[in-house]
Amino acid sequence: MTNLDLYAKAEHLLGIEEASEALYDVYRGELDDYEVKTLLDVGCGRGNFMERLISDGITCKGIDLSQYMVDACKEKGLDAECIDIKDETGTYDAIVSIFDVLNFMDKDSLISFMDSVASRLNKNGVFIADINTLSGFADVAEGSMSNDTGDEFLSVDAVFENYELHTRITLFIKENEEKNNDKSFIKYQDTIIQYFHKLNFFKKLNGLKLIDKQTFSLYAEKDKTLLIFKKQ
Repeated sequence: MTNLDLYAKAEHLLGIEEASEALYDVYRGELDDYEVKTLLDVGCGRGNFMERLISDGITCKGIDLSQYMVDACKEKGLDAECIDIKDETGTYDAIVSIFDVLNFMDKDSLISFMDSVASRLNKNGVFIADINTLSGFADVAEGSMSNDTGDEFLSVDAVFENYELHTRITLFIKENEEKNNDKSFIKYQDTIIQYFHKLNFFKKLNGLKLIDKQTFSLYAEKDKTLLIFKKQ
């Protein structure tokens, strides 16, 4: 199991549903400013944002590096594939990466990712993504939390230093069968790294032009920045 698959298995225990819906509202509002008939959702998760757009008549495809997330999309009848964007062959009026997707890449990976985004956009296409600010990392993401449902137990410990957030995820899931009347749990554990990226990085890209940025509050004061790019 990859660390992204572990995140997928633990996501419902993190309590991020309300924040996700708020982000979807922000993205939907921005897309209304552009003529979008086709959209690629990179890091699509379980496809909740695609469902919104499909109901508005937009043709959507999702890609995600977690097979668990892609399987969840397919169960809903959504077009989804477990591939890296560099292996995507279609072109789209808009591409989105919602909820810290860019922060999961180091600088070199992000340069390659942004090049791939530009190559997959139609003429005048738009790319929208959000990133964590320093406040988003230091004041929101850093720290510890746990959640115990009885059948599942999640522990998260995150440390932010040297512009990197190292999040240790430990997940226990109860097995289907009980042995000797005692609960038996399967343990999953891994560390996910996220990276802080300065805005100047996004102003010097080939193929994409940063046309707007908006810093806003999701969990805390100015913890997120929305980035909007047009294909050059």
